[in-house]
Amino acid sequence: MSIIVNIDVMMARRKMSLTELAEKVDITQANLSILKTGKAKAVRFSTLEAICRTLDCQPGDVIEYRPDEEALEPETKKRHTQTIP
Repeated sequence: MSIIVNIDVMMARRKMSLTELAEKVDITQANLSILKTGKAKAVRFSTLEAICRTLDCQPGDVIEYRPDEEALEPETKKRHTQTIP
């Protein structure tokens, strides 16, 4: 998947459990777990806002775009795998 969810990283940095974050964001632990594991198909901006407010971070700290290797054009793929001297 091209969208990577890093909520667990931010939770660890803030020393916050899934239970505590779920309570503060007002989301079920099951739904937060689905989001945290990257299995969610969508996230509401209001939920993302509450997560960022609670974890004191930016949306880019919890959600990241990483292109799939097979989706890259051959020339782009070459640039992504080149080493810098």
